[in-house]
Formats: sequence, C-alpha cells, structure tokens
Amino acid sequence: MNKNKVIRLIYPQWQGGDIAKWIPEIENPDDASRGYFLGAQLLDFLVPNKGQETLTVPVSMDIKRKIQNGVLDRDIIASQTETAVNMLQSVDPDKIVVLGGECSVSVAPFTYLARKYNGDVAMVWLDAHPDITLPGDVYAGYHAMAVTACMGYGDEKIVSVLPARFGPSKILLVGLHDWERDEIKERQKQYGIKHLAPEDVAENSDAVKDWLKTCGASKVVVHFDMDVLDPAEIIAAVGTIPGGMKISGVVRVINDIAEEKEIVGLTIAEPMPRTAIRIKNMLSQLPLLME
Repeated sequence: MNKNKVIRLIYPQWQGGDIAKWIPEIENPDDASRGYFLGAQLLDFLVPNKGQETLTVPVSMDIKRKIQNGVLDRDIIASQTETAVNMLQSVDPDKIVVLGGECSVSVAPFTYLARKYNGDVAMVWLDAHPDITLPGDVYAGYHAMAVTACMGYGDEKIVSVLPARFGPSKILLVGLHDWERDEIKERQKQYGIKHLAPEDVAENSDAVKDWLKTCGASKVVVHFDMDVLDPAEIIAAVGTIPGGMKISGVVRVINDIAEEKEIVGLTIAEPMPRTAIRIKNMLSQLPLLME
C-alpha cells in the first residue's frame, strides 16, 4: 500500500467570487465571474505534473447568481463542497495539491486532511486578505469566508459537510495587508488569529519558522492566494492592492515551511487570466471557429 499517496485536485470553483465589477476590461460580466474556471485549467497546464493521480471536482457553469442566507450561490457551493469531500474520502490521499478556482477550494481538502491526521495539522494562509467574513456581512462572496469555514463558522449547510475544523491557534495568515473593513480587523483580534504582513517576511522567513515551532502540529497545509503577490511585479489575480509579497518571497516562504514541517496540502488559488479570457472571446468570433 502506498503510504505517501499524493493526488492532484483540479477544483475550478468560481461561484464563491463576486468579482466582475473589478475586471472592467472583460465586457461580459458572466465571463469575468467564471474566469476562475479557466484559471484552474491554466494552472493544471502550468504546474509540473509528477504523474500523480488527478481528480477534477465537477463544477456547474450555469449563471444563477443568488444570495441565500447571506452567501452568494450557497446551494451550488454546498453541493460542490460535498462532492469534493466525498471524492477525497473515497480516494483517501495522504497529500493533496489543489489547483483552483477561488479561495474556497482549500476548504474541503484542508478539513479532510485535518480529519485524516487527527488535528495534527496547522494552516498557513498566504493572502492579501484574511478571508474571515461571515454570512450576512456586506460582501456575500464565499471565497472571503474560506478561513472561517475552515474554523467551522458560517453557513450550516456548507460547514456541516466538512470533516474537521481548525482552531485559531493553528492558523497563520501571511502577507496580509488589506482587511477591507474595520470590523474584519476586529474579528481577527476576537478570534485570536495571528498574522504577518509582507514586510515581516520580506527579508527572511524567521517569523514563520518561529510560529511553526509553537503551532502544536507536525504537518502543515499551505494556501497560496495569488493576490498576495505585489501587483507592481505581477498581476495574477483579481486583487491589485499595492504592497504585496514578491514572487521570490512567496517561493522562499513556502519552501522554508517545507523544511520545518511536513506539507500535506498545497493550494494555488484565485488565478484570474484576464488576457486569456479576452483572447478566448476574440477567437470565438472568427470564421470557421464558430462552426
């Protein structure tokens, strides 16, 4: 039996984002909304494939934008989350590479891994935002609720299918520099979740290593939201908040985590291929290609 089974999970969920207004160069808002779907496909092409078993979570492409109990497209997300959990439990991987999709694609695999290792898992979340909103907040996009969902907070229909939850002492936010609203900053303080700003890890990963020594877990899952990257160097996501992390810094931090602890889950999320979407729309108008 393979005791170190690694799978590659393609999880092109897009419904958690409400982002069309932030991508005005894409004329059709539906194309912008579903941009994460194409982003996941491009990640699958770009990320080196070491021959791992590959699973793809089926995701609806229908546009049915509806807020239910404070969550945009709640029923669709709940169904897709349950499907993802069932797929993982059936295959029973030891480690997971997740290619998304918006931020919430980490929720099912990370809570699956927390359950598999009986809570001996810490979570490092590289993101410009803390992703700790809740149903009923001003913004109804579920991708901004991903960390709170991993903690077991949020819409009952969604969180009830999750295999486990993370306590705040086992969560570290890295690269955080945009809370968006004061109440989110206060909520983070109330939860007791620690964070490191981009400048805290700009020169080295010592602060991350220090936290790992006290996190109380031997294994780690890492979420890499591409909006943590400095837009002055690269624009790879929807968010373009100045002052993010450099590419080299992100690579260093994740590799340094791997030297300190066993990484059992790695997510790459929130890719928004703006140019590719526009090229796709252009090509769809050409003769013969429409037939």
